[in-house]
Amino acid sequence: MATNRTKFVLDEERIPRNWYNIVADLPAPPPPPLNPGTAQPLVADDLAALFPMALIAQEVSAEREIEIPDPVRDAYRLFRPSPLFRARRLEKALDTPAHIYYKYEGLSPAGSHKPNTAIPQAFYNAEAGVKRLATETGAGQWGTALAIAGALFGLEVKVYMVRASYDQKPYRRMLMEVYGASVVPSPSSTTNYGRAVLAVTPDSSGSLGMAISEAVEDAATRDDTKYALGSVLNHVLLHQTVIGQEAILQMEMAGEEPDVVIGCVGGGSNFAGLAFPFAGRMLRGEGSYRLIAAEPEATPSLTRGVYAYDFGDTAHMTPLVKMHTLGSEFIPEPIHAGGLRYHGMAPLVSHLKELGLVEAQAVHQNPTFAAGVQFARTEGILPAPESNHAIRVAVDEALRAKEEGVPRVILFNLSGHGNFDLTAYERYLAGALEDFEYPAERVAHALAALPVVG
Repeated sequence: MATNRTKFVLDEERIPRNWYNIVADLPAPPPPPLNPGTAQPLVADDLAALFPMALIAQEVSAEREIEIPDPVRDAYRLFRPSPLFRARRLEKALDTPAHIYYKYEGLSPAGSHKPNTAIPQAFYNAEAGVKRLATETGAGQWGTALAIAGALFGLEVKVYMVRASYDQKPYRRMLMEVYGASVVPSPSSTTNYGRAVLAVTPDSSGSLGMAISEAVEDAATRDDTKYALGSVLNHVLLHQTVIGQEAILQMEMAGEEPDVVIGCVGGGSNFAGLAFPFAGRMLRGEGSYRLIAAEPEATPSLTRGVYAYDFGDTAHMTPLVKMHTLGSEFIPEPIHAGGLRYHGMAPLVSHLKELGLVEAQAVHQNPTFAAGVQFARTEGILPAPESNHAIRVAVDEALRAKEEGVPRVILFNLSGHGNFDLTAYERYLAGALEDFEYPAERVAHALAALPVVG
C-alpha cells in the first residue's frame, strides 16, 4: 500500500558502498570488445593508453559488487542520495490510476546524473598520476560533470563539445569554463581528425562519434593525458548503478514495486544506472519489471539499428564493440537532446535487449517537449530535453493504464534539469521546433560501411 508522501529521501549513510555489476548475473556473457587491428578480443594493454588500470579492471570485471572508494563516496555526499518523488500532480492532470515515481538526478552540481561516473573516473586517474583528461560532450552535462570532477581532484580537462550543442547551449560551455575546463567545438581545428572533417565539411554540425575521435586522438598523442567517456562503456554504466540501488530502497519506503522502469537512452548510462539493479533482481528471480529505453526517432539505434560489431567513433580509433548501431559514419540530425545524438548503444544495454530483458521505444522531438512542458507545469521541474523522452514514455504508459482501467506503478529517471535549454523550449512554445524523421537513406549508407568481423 502506497503512503501519502510525495518525497522519499535517504540519509547520506545510505549512499551505496558498492557499485553493482550486472555482468555477474547475466545468463551469457556479452560479446567481447575487439582490437580493430587484429579483430581479436582486447587485452588490458590495448586500453592502457586511454585509461588507468583501475578502470580497465572494472571494464572487464565479472564481480557482482565493486567497492566504492571512500574519497568517491565523500564526493558523492555533495548530491547523493538523490530524492525519489511521487508525481501526484502529474497523475491528477492525466486522470490516471497509475502511480508515477521519478528519481531526480538534477540536484547534482552538474544538473544531471553524470557526476556519478565523472567523480570516480577523475579519482582513479588522479590516483594513477594522470595530469590531464580529454573528453567529448554532447549537450554539455557530461563535460560539466568532468570539469567539476577535475577541479575536485586537481586535473586539467579538455572538452570537445559537439558543434550543434556548442551553438545551441552557450551557457553550458560557460559553466564548464567556470569549473576550469577548456572547451572547443567539435569538429575542431586542434586535432588532425577535426581539421580533416572541416576541410571537407566546414559547416559540419558534428556528432558524438566525431567528438569521441578528437578526444581519443588528444589522449593518445600526449603522455600526460588519459581519455574519459561519459557513457557506453561497462565501467561507466557500473558507476551509475548507485541510482537504481537507491531507487530500490526508496520504492520500499513508498510501499510499492514498479511495474515499469523507464529511462532515456543515447549511449545508455542513465537508463542502465536506474534499470540494471532492477534487471539484476529479475535475473536472480527476485522481481519482474518492464524495462523501457526511450530514444529519439532521429537516432533510433535500439529500435531500428542492427546488432553488430562497430566502432564507437567516426574516425575508427576505438575498439570494436558489439552493439545496436546505426553505423559509425552516421551523422544525426541536430536535435536539442544533444546527449542522445549517438550512433550506437552501450554493449551491455544492447546485450540485455538481445536477451529480451529490455524493450525500446522511439519518440519524436515535439511530443517529448510536450510531455516535458506538461511535467514542468505540474511538478515544477524543467526537465532536460533528454529526460523528456523518458517522461513521454511514462506519460504514455500512464494514459494506457487509464484506457485499460488497470493500476500500474511507473518509475522513470529524471536524469537532469533543463535550465540551460530554454532556447529549445522557446522554439517549442513558438511552434518552431522541428520534428526530424528517421533518416532511412543515411542510415542505410552508414550501415553499408560497417566493418566485417569474423
